Amino acid sequence: MNAITATDLTKRFGDFVAVDRLTFEVGQGEVFGFLGSNGAGKSTTIRMLCGLLKPTSGSAKVGGADVSRDPEGVKRRIGYMSQRFSLYEQLTVDQNIRFFGGIYGLDRERVEARRRFVLDMAGLHGREHTRAADLAGGWRQRLALGCAILHEPPIVFLDEPTGGVDPLSRREFWGLIDRLSASGVTVLVTTHYLDEAEHCHRLAIIHRGLLAALGTTDELKRLFGDRAIVEVHAANPVETMRLLDRMPGIEKTSVFGTSVHAVLKDDPRHSAPALKKRLEAAGVAVTSIDVVQPSLEDVFLEVVERAGH
Repeated sequence: MNAITATDLTKRFGDFVAVDRLTFEVGQGEVFGFLGSNGAGKSTTIRMLCGLLKPTSGSAKVGGADVSRDPEGVKRRIGYMSQRFSLYEQLTVDQNIRFFGGIYGLDRERVEARRRFVLDMAGLHGREHTRAADLAGGWRQRLALGCAILHEPPIVFLDEPTGGVDPLSRREFWGLIDRLSASGVTVLVTTHYLDEAEHCHRLAIIHRGLLAALGTTDELKRLFGDRAIVEVHAANPVETMRLLDRMPGIEKTSVFGTSVHAVLKDDPRHSAPALKKRLEAAGVAVTSIDVVQPSLEDVFLEVVERAGH
């Protein structure tokens, strides 16, 4: 049995189609990622799946409950962590935990047991009486996650959970997500961080409300087929990219950190050594040039281009 199913899920706001006929399934215990740029429709989809926003058309079930007919049933089955910090900033860590325990209807003994769990999970021992507003970003997000799963829901929705959090805290947060999944909890997470998306068991790339691609990271990288990608390190990446774009053997280019990725047309004359010679002849000091596997960023740009900018 799937934890989440969506069939032709659609949301319109007047003439604007925010989510356009999304169809997908999420298995129990799966970490399923929504990847897309801001405004792609990720948050709107999550709000429909959480029973917070009624679909215009189509259907979805979460934990067996229909999001249109039984939104309250959906809410009893899920934990939800919104895009913005969702706790009460003027309350202390302890007060937030106890407040949400009461909202979820937990008895005093259960609240105490889950309180200890949250403090352990979030590394907040010794900060029980600190106001949420005074916590560093990483601790605030872990506390928010702890409160979202206080009632031990089988399905958790995390909407851009690590926005504005430092890289180390993001890594630690994803360690918590991995442990949730290992315990059988289904996690649907939206992100625009490509490195985070690599942690997901499967990814749905959303573009302008449409499902542009769906699969594991390895499956999505096969979109490139036999086309090679070379990574060029040179002193001036922008100038290097400009020169590559003018070469007939190059399909497209993109800046990748401090290097340039170039997708080569399927032609043996357009090899990495040949490109190096042409760049050096144009005055570019090439530090290194190598054929590399497609990155998730390469995949995302490819999918968006195919779907139409």
